[in-house]
Amino acid sequence: MPIERADALALDAADPLAGFRDRFTEPEPGLIYLDGNSLGRLPRATRDRLVEVIDREWGGGLVRSWEHWIDLPVRVGDQLGTALLGAEPGQVLVADVTTVNLYKLAAAALDARPDRRVIVTAADEFPTDLYVLDGLAAARGLQVRVVAADPVHGPAPADVRAALDSDVALLCLSHVGYRSGALADLPGLTAAAHEVGALVLWDLSHAVGAVPIGLDAAGVDLATGCTYKYLNAGPGAPAFLYVNRALHGLARQPIWGWFGQRNQFTMAAGYDPEPDVRAFGTGTPAVLGLVGVEEGVRLLAEAGLDRLRAKGIALTELGIALTDAWLVPLGFDVASPRDSARRGSHLTLRHPEAWPVCAMLIDAAVIGDFRGPDGLRLGPAPLSTRFVELWDALDRLRSLVDAGEHHRYAGAARRVT
Repeated sequence: MPIERADALALDAADPLAGFRDRFTEPEPGLIYLDGNSLGRLPRATRDRLVEVIDREWGGGLVRSWEHWIDLPVRVGDQLGTALLGAEPGQVLVADVTTVNLYKLAAAALDARPDRRVIVTAADEFPTDLYVLDGLAAARGLQVRVVAADPVHGPAPADVRAALDSDVALLCLSHVGYRSGALADLPGLTAAAHEVGALVLWDLSHAVGAVPIGLDAAGVDLATGCTYKYLNAGPGAPAFLYVNRALHGLARQPIWGWFGQRNQFTMAAGYDPEPDVRAFGTGTPAVLGLVGVEEGVRLLAEAGLDRLRAKGIALTELGIALTDAWLVPLGFDVASPRDSARRGSHLTLRHPEAWPVCAMLIDAAVIGDFRGPDGLRLGPAPLSTRFVELWDALDRLRSLVDAGEHHRYAGAARRVT
């Protein structure tokens, strides 16, 4: 049966998360924002909190405000861990950026397995992850063993297991693939790495706030991810890292900064790291960014991860159904897993002219993004996207492509896609 606009409106009327949309600032009228998996919307509470921090805490308190700012990385980390990561307090720190955290965690893992010479990862990992692993391997004379990856489903679990042996120090993978949204078997692959004595590092950037993760329950060793996607913490907001309590004091990170130092304000000579996850701190925390993370986590914690996951599935199911009905005859196909159990909360559509289509949509007030060579990526954020918006976006896409409007957008992609 065709899916009518009234069906999407009915889904919105029954949506238990519908009221959260009003807690975000609105862009210009008529804009449909489907890039929440790249940069989340601005929560109204974050805007208000930032004004308070800037005017009262920074403007009025000045340096005195460091008395309550200094514990933000741990405090916000605990909130994030318990609400969204399945991590008990004391194991998550909000600091630095994902690339730096990945480097710190991977280096610590390699140091903890000094007699092993191989890093295992997948061909479809986010580029920064591959760059960091290649750099560490080049500096240490190690081998990076890259597992082939299906463009839709990601690396096959059997292929990952086949790449694991007694020479592997570290397995590093993404929980949700950045291109297709493929959802990896985090507990199963973590267990497979542990069977050969390797440590595991997960990139959670496209997973946190969208899917259940369960770091403690799965026995994950290390994890990192960004906060400006589904957590809505703001552009360039600090990332987070997770270090399993069993590795505290054993895994030692390579960047010895004063925010990892025990009793840092004694300004003592010689590095004496904190005995817990705080040892993975480096320089002075980004207070304004941390405030953005804290407000974003509060909002998602209130919504509840189970409800967020259910709506993420429902939104992408609607997107797939509309694609099959409307867009497949126009040369599109679904480039994300169709099984919702194997899919995160974003959806990728493949088209030979994906960049012109993406550029056309942006001019038509539908914001998605392009991932080469032929992917149009749509990220309907469960907390802030209405079902009818997704219906309207794909209806607009259908009409414009059917009319050939995308042919007016030939040329190279922009620098930011």
